[in-house]
Amino acid sequence: MSASFIRQAWHADQSDRESLLSREWLLTNGLGGYASGTIAGAATRRFHGLLIANHPAPLGRIVMLNHLSELVRRQDGNTYRIGAEEFALGGLELHGIDHLTEFRLEAGLPVWRYDLGGLAFEKRLFMPHLQNTVHVHYRLVAGEWLRLKLRPSVHFRGHDAPVSGLRHDHYSFKADGNRYELALSGALPPLKLFVTGKNTAFTLDGKVLPDILYRVEKSRGYDARGELWTPGYFRADLTPENDLTLIASTENWETILAMTPLAVLDAERVRRSHLISSANAAIQEAPAAEWVLAADQFLIKPVGRIADSTRAQAAGDEARTVIAGYHWFTDWGRDTMISLEGLTLTTGRHLEAGYILRTFGHYVRDGLIPNLFPEGEKEGLYHTADASLWFFHALDRYLAVTDDGDTLRLLIPRLKEIVENHQRGTRFGIGVDPADGLLRQGAEGFQLTWMDAKVGDWVVTPRRGKAVEINALWFNALKLLEGWIRQEEGDAAARPLSESAERARRSFNERFWCAEKGHLFDVIDGEHGDDSACRPNQLFALSLPHAILEPRRWNAVLNTVRDRLLTPYGLRSLAPGERDYKAKYDGDLRARDAAYHQGTVWAWLIGPFIDAWLRVHPGEFGLARRFLESFANHLGEACVGSISEIFDAQKPFTPRGCIAQAWSVAEVLRCWVKTANT
Repeated sequence: MSASFIRQAWHADQSDRESLLSREWLLTNGLGGYASGTIAGAATRRFHGLLIANHPAPLGRIVMLNHLSELVRRQDGNTYRIGAEEFALGGLELHGIDHLTEFRLEAGLPVWRYDLGGLAFEKRLFMPHLQNTVHVHYRLVAGEWLRLKLRPSVHFRGHDAPVSGLRHDHYSFKADGNRYELALSGALPPLKLFVTGKNTAFTLDGKVLPDILYRVEKSRGYDARGELWTPGYFRADLTPENDLTLIASTENWETILAMTPLAVLDAERVRRSHLISSANAAIQEAPAAEWVLAADQFLIKPVGRIADSTRAQAAGDEARTVIAGYHWFTDWGRDTMISLEGLTLTTGRHLEAGYILRTFGHYVRDGLIPNLFPEGEKEGLYHTADASLWFFHALDRYLAVTDDGDTLRLLIPRLKEIVENHQRGTRFGIGVDPADGLLRQGAEGFQLTWMDAKVGDWVVTPRRGKAVEINALWFNALKLLEGWIRQEEGDAAARPLSESAERARRSFNERFWCAEKGHLFDVIDGEHGDDSACRPNQLFALSLPHAILEPRRWNAVLNTVRDRLLTPYGLRSLAPGERDYKAKYDGDLRARDAAYHQGTVWAWLIGPFIDAWLRVHPGEFGLARRFLESFANHLGEACVGSISEIFDAQKPFTPRGCIAQAWSVAEVLRCWVKTANT
């Protein structure tokens, strides 16, 4: 892995110490499990921990190793506490921050460097692929000897569960030689701990660490104070010849110890190098190569749903899906289909793209694919009007790259089922209006489009009626299926689809143009009439492969979106000056959701904007590439090495929401390739 894939995210000569708490890192294991935290080491979110393991339903993702306190002793007897902790009463303790000289990513793996006046060591974290295991590795890089004391602390809980309520009296701890297991009564597997190194020992010293403060949770209005329990501490010596590794895992011991830590690290480096070398040539160099590594974090084997894997294996296949975002999203149908091209096809992972499509094809119900699979659940929820239509788009992009006729023929019955259910009407009021051939949707209490914020019973942007992007997607789906049916079954079989598409196109162009504002309505025939708010959804009328909007309107729509919605990090969800516009996404849940689609910038929307730009300005790849430039700078903030879900609508465009979002990374990657002009 060349030096071009090493990103230095923080250096000791930086004066902004706050960035140590606001910048985060993320590791994933290909199972939906992960490790994540701040550069400083303090847990500021309930989702922060060194091992969040993903287990089969109903358990889901469980925080198994929350924190690791680190005490360093030199030969002269001086000791140093490393990392940071924050307590509700004692405040923030930035232990040893003066000795932190660097934080960087090497091939996407986090590395900290500490200098203790002539003695220096590095700490790095890595996770074996497809294991619920983490390695915390220490290496002396200058000097002759250090002693490390490592105190693990835990609060076994769902990763999105409140941080309070620790029942430390229910934990048990046992040792078998140098193998240690920490267990909690119930169905959870035990946490297994193992330390490799020189002069290793464990001291039993169980106690509660009280009043820990999670500052981000406090700012978001959630439960923010909790306790951790520690069984004791490990000790080992660090020399030039002897590294130290703490291994934490929920796997069986044979799996945990099958490879040495350095062998695991080498294997992971090789795997990541292969990810980059397999990707499109346009994204094999920084910064795009870093997004290739970020893309890998979202592609997972759905270990929580055992039936998926069993069914796929029986057919000689593999089950795959996409985590929509870290930390709190699971796999969502809409996000998966939008992300598929960028995450898999630009990165050379065509087999996994096919696995994903076939996995979701199994879940079609009443003409719908799932909106999401809830945490720890086996079955999906289907309240979405667009995910099933994005399914057609994702398949189209897959076939353009692979020409996989077998998958097409396997899925055509599902595609027909989707169209037929939409034509006669299906769940949630989704169905074609026989009066004009346009697709309408809406059911009281449900948010069915991608603008899906809901607080209690309040659906913030219900958009019930005929939404502009839903009809653009409907037309695109009809035209795609028409082409596939003509290819497989002939002209006569394709003709009804052609007629339905043409009727929708005529009605769309007659109904959706808002002459007064010079752009498209966002919703027509809504609960309160037609909605002319300026939103990015109108862009899909010209950005999709089969554009429903007549070409004479393209410039007007594109110019409106550029002038009122475009920012350096994507598109605003509502234009400034519109009623309900919110410039900042912050505060408690209600305040945040009130702004979520009411101005907040969404990074993924840069993709359809660039598609539309190049449709109106064909060949202007250099100008289109400029719309992506800010994302390269963003790699060093928020989640280092990835792209955030959303940004505030006004300068300084503070990153918000999920620290790493699948469709944000996917669309930037896809458009980086598209604008390469190769």
